[in-house]
Amino acid sequence: MSDLFFLALIAWLFLCGPYGWKGLLTDADAGWHIRTGEWILDHHAIPRTDLYSFSKPGAPWYAWEWLADVIDGALFRAGGLKAVVLTAGIMIVLFATILLRRMVWRGAHLFVALVVALLGVGSSSIHYLARPHVFTMLLLSIAMWMIEADLRKPTQRIWLLVPMTILWTNLHGGFFALFAVLGIAAVGSLSIRYGLLTAACAAASIVNPYGIHLHQHAIEYLRSDWIKSVVQEFQSPSFRNENMMQFEALLIAGLIAVGFLIRRRRIVEALWILFFAQQALSSQRHVPIFVIVAAPIIAEEVSNWWRDWTSRAGKNSPIGIINQMSADFLPGFRRTTFWPALAVLALALIGKPIAWPTDFPEEMFPTGLIHTHEAEIFAARTLTTDQWADYLIYLNPGYKVFVDGRSDFYGPEIGNEFLHVTSGQPEWQDVMRKYGFSLVLLPRETALVQLLKTQPDWRVADEDGKHILLARKGPPVPPTGFLTTEPRF
Repeated sequence: MSDLFFLALIAWLFLCGPYGWKGLLTDADAGWHIRTGEWILDHHAIPRTDLYSFSKPGAPWYAWEWLADVIDGALFRAGGLKAVVLTAGIMIVLFATILLRRMVWRGAHLFVALVVALLGVGSSSIHYLARPHVFTMLLLSIAMWMIEADLRKPTQRIWLLVPMTILWTNLHGGFFALFAVLGIAAVGSLSIRYGLLTAACAAASIVNPYGIHLHQHAIEYLRSDWIKSVVQEFQSPSFRNENMMQFEALLIAGLIAVGFLIRRRRIVEALWILFFAQQALSSQRHVPIFVIVAAPIIAEEVSNWWRDWTSRAGKNSPIGIINQMSADFLPGFRRTTFWPALAVLALALIGKPIAWPTDFPEEMFPTGLIHTHEAEIFAARTLTTDQWADYLIYLNPGYKVFVDGRSDFYGPEIGNEFLHVTSGQPEWQDVMRKYGFSLVLLPRETALVQLLKTQPDWRVADEDGKHILLARKGPPVPPTGFLTTEPRF
């Protein structure tokens, strides 16, 4: 039954979904992650200065997900975008399967566990992307199961979290979530052992190419008010779409469960729910973290409520039959066989009729315009969105862009220049002259597009109904006021 759940999720999320496997590429950050991984493979070194911009040439840069980049680069060289999305998709499905298995392991009623697990899968779907954070989703799921098991019966296996932290630190910055989980466990249980474990994992996380400077950079990034105000995934969730409504249901159930947990003196679990609920309400990128930590606890508590409510139901009543079915099927959710591995191997070998992506989705990116005018774009200073710049880096990693998806690298200085020029703020012409843009590739409704259409020295080079490419007439205007490097081909 556990295997069937795994296979059903693959079919539901990626084989039958509206976007299929290419839905994992709706964020073009995957593009520069792939190219950074290839750079590391080619140079046998970790980049410490910028590779991709003309706005901050040679500036210090933390490639803090370098190991995930290497994996993506190697996968891309071995199997193209298919290998990248297949690996990311399997990690997402493993995270969801482990989530359900943890609920069953905690003694949850099967049908309660299925409902809560599917709510968790739906809530987390905002981050189903081929980006390094899928490693955090999987590793935190494994770590939580280890910690929950250790809280029940302490063993030496819990210290495996220390070497896991080293791996995790070099894959994705989400390793900070482990420190929060362990720190809360230490405080909530007044455990010196968990305090030492937290300290050991924190010390292990220094084993990375940047040492303690990585932590300083990450903390500054996470605390930045500018990042929180302009990067959507760092903003509070909006409860207007289906996945956030599913999160809302879990959140309400979790907060109710806190009272029952405190009454039974299960302080650690109550604190976990409260802390990660606050984190998820502050930033929607933490919703999957809340699901991983809290959903199994919620499923157990709801199961307890259900059993109390149905305790007097007869065996032959509808409720009694449902309870018996749960008991009969539960053993099947505690086992795993070779079938999931065989299914993954089959997917890796199958080409058509599966619609594997060969490019980033045209629904999200102006792929047609870019490919049509590729020579012009890569020979010019092009002003485009951060996501579309990620795609340009993917197509030509030697091309230099104004901004891309690395918001922690560009910061408010360059970031605000981008926002001001594209929104047509009074200083837009100063920014255009400063950087010497000769091409503009933006959505048609952008304010800057409407302004440039009125300028005699700009013309519409091409458009496709949603996107527009504008070109400066005459020779390119040289940039003013700063040193830079020219595009590399």
